[in-house]
Amino acid sequence: MRYEVVMGLEVHVELSTESKLFCSCSAKFGADPNENTCPACVGMPGFPPIINKRAIELAIAAGIVTNCTVSDIISFDKKNYFYPDLPTGYQTTQFFAPICTDGWVELESGKRITLKQIHIEEDAGKLVHEPRSRISLVDLNRASVPLIEIVSNPDFSSADEVTEYLDKLRLLLSFAGVSDCKMQEGSMRCDINISVREEGSKQLGTRTEIKNMNSLKAIARAIEYESQRHIDALETASEELVQETRRWDDDIGMSYSMREKVGEADYRYVPDPDIMPIHIGANWVESVRESLPEPAHEKYERMTAELGLPVHDSKVISGSQTLSRIFDEALTIAGKAKQVLNWIIGELLAIAKDLNISDDDIDIDAAKFASIIMLVDGGKINRSVGKKVLEKVFSDDVEPEVYIEEHSLGMVSDTGFLESAIREVLAENEKSVEEFRGGSQKVFGFLVGQAMKKTAGKADPRSVNELLRKMLAE
Repeated sequence: MRYEVVMGLEVHVELSTESKLFCSCSAKFGADPNENTCPACVGMPGFPPIINKRAIELAIAAGIVTNCTVSDIISFDKKNYFYPDLPTGYQTTQFFAPICTDGWVELESGKRITLKQIHIEEDAGKLVHEPRSRISLVDLNRASVPLIEIVSNPDFSSADEVTEYLDKLRLLLSFAGVSDCKMQEGSMRCDINISVREEGSKQLGTRTEIKNMNSLKAIARAIEYESQRHIDALETASEELVQETRRWDDDIGMSYSMREKVGEADYRYVPDPDIMPIHIGANWVESVRESLPEPAHEKYERMTAELGLPVHDSKVISGSQTLSRIFDEALTIAGKAKQVLNWIIGELLAIAKDLNISDDDIDIDAAKFASIIMLVDGGKINRSVGKKVLEKVFSDDVEPEVYIEEHSLGMVSDTGFLESAIREVLAENEKSVEEFRGGSQKVFGFLVGQAMKKTAGKADPRSVNELLRKMLAE
């Protein structure tokens, strides 16, 4: 019998706000445990919530880039459940009047993944388990950090569709400034609702949910495992499929039951009496729309069609919000798109790769980066020195021109000095000189390298090449 997999996703995305959803505590990642907390976000009585306006605007932006209808009136509700990292005993979310509905994201195949809704909610804290001491600790830094939950309809039929959708969602939201979407830091997490049914059937099978996935590779593995588990259960009756929430263990490649999957009624949703309904209105939506930066697909089209840049390299740049920002800022200063692109692809990404830094985690001053490009282009330093200076800017944020002057790295263009250095090289490498004059061209590169070494790498390679050929011909 043939089967088909049916999936829907709930994607949780932390919004790029400075402060939390209902208080002024920092929402930034990486603080010490419980450093970013106050009586309001740890659930103390007597501290009513004050809504973060910026979170509302970012949620509107998310709705715009995913083709949603933005609601005119929104409200907040209490989702009641007990968990140690939820100090209030309820999560503030949107159930009755979410901020966005009925959107879609289009895949490369032309298939549209339709969205049921986007709603705003507060994040819970985090449990830190210590197996050796058999205790669990609670870190509430994340409590009340603003999230949006993007709920799709069950439109997915393969792991490839899921990973492509998540990557497109990452680009849409990161370029719009909604979130940095760093899955490795938990700012983008995914719950997978998965079921299996006979091919051609219209009836959905028993649904299980795999919680808090934060890696595309792990998501693909989890879908493959869970769908096969469902198929095996249907074919062999090896186990009874029940509606439940499961945890994925990527180390051993298996999912485990966490708890029974409850329904909406079990959460006892009630309107939050401390937060009044909020009127969005068309003017607010349009002001957010007008403030949105260039999206990834438009950047790619501009780079290839208007700037005439290579397709592959343009895809690399437009596939990262960070690289796109660096490219645009450096281009504004340096003014030469091809050179800026080549320096990013050839040099900057090589440094990041050596340090095992992802494209979106590259942190460099674009103005200093552009300065290096202009210094090389203007003949102040050669490309080899430029690479070394770029490494120092990347690691220590030095001022390029100051560093070059302090270390005497300016390009040597004195013809007399270069001729003297080349004559020394020819005298020290008579065998190679004879081989070249005998017709062997391959030794020329070696002699150029020796000449560059004599000048401590500061000579103009073009001048060295010209002088060396001239002197070899004498």
